[in-house]
Amino acid sequence: MPELTLSDGVRLHVDVHGPAYAPVTVVLLHGWCQDRRTWQNQVAALRVLGVRRPRVITYDARGHGRSGATHLAGATLNRLGDDLAEVLSRYAPTGPVVLGGHSLGGMTIMEYAHAHRAAFAERVAGLLFVSTTAEGHTHTQYGLPSRLAALLRAGETVGAGLLARSGPWCPHKALLPALRPAVRWLLFGDEYDDDALELALRSFGRAPLRSIGGFRPSVGTQQRLETLAELADVPAAVLVGERDRLTPPPCAKSIAQALPFADLTVLPGAGHMLPLERPTEVSAALTAIVDRATPARRPRAKRRAATQLKKAA
Repeated sequence: MPELTLSDGVRLHVDVHGPAYAPVTVVLLHGWCQDRRTWQNQVAALRVLGVRRPRVITYDARGHGRSGATHLAGATLNRLGDDLAEVLSRYAPTGPVVLGGHSLGGMTIMEYAHAHRAAFAERVAGLLFVSTTAEGHTHTQYGLPSRLAALLRAGETVGAGLLARSGPWCPHKALLPALRPAVRWLLFGDEYDDDALELALRSFGRAPLRSIGGFRPSVGTQQRLETLAELADVPAAVLVGERDRLTPPPCAKSIAQALPFADLTVLPGAGHMLPLERPTEVSAALTAIVDRATPARRPRAKRRAATQLKKAA
């Protein structure tokens, strides 16, 4: 499997699917404490597009999945945005790009857009934002009353600081069976596949304590609506679950308002893990964006007919 060593020495695990000569490259970024497998259904859906099939790149963010551990100073959203720039430079240096982000992945795209504006404007031809936010924890209530949510967030913030200093260890992996009900409640909605929940649990189990706690401060404070407003002419789709407890519908609505050409979809009864919970809807939205981003191709028969007409003339 391809690997990329970043400028600060962290190693990324990267998967590349599809032909190098594809008309569009799609880069899909996963969420906090998850990994590239979150997008497995969408990667499969894009494989069957025939001549429209894009090249697809998925990778485990630093400190996640099979990528190397991050040092604490690198556990920030702006560093993730720079990592995306390095991935693009290595694996998709030319041609139009579609960026899709789930949760932390969507925030990473916003950081890339903010810090690499010229490259973004030149390359990015489509966006997919799934279960994400541009306003930190502004709207996060965990499905609880406001006062209780504020207490929980304060406790989470203190706990995150302790975890961030605990190093690249994964002791919680042994506790996954006990954590299953809490993870299911926090991440999933009314209907979900058991395999989807198990995948989310396994991914969480591989996330080191430093990654669980280290990214929390920048995730909670990010504010990028102004950056999104500058991307108004980029085709985009924004999806959110009606029962998302981490990035609830107000998060998606504010993103869609900042992007006038964005299509907003709120999925009834769904939670936070839409690529796994509602793979058909997410794949359809991604495919539609890819279609809009793919350069127009004249069918071979029409090109042949046009050539014959020119010769006859």
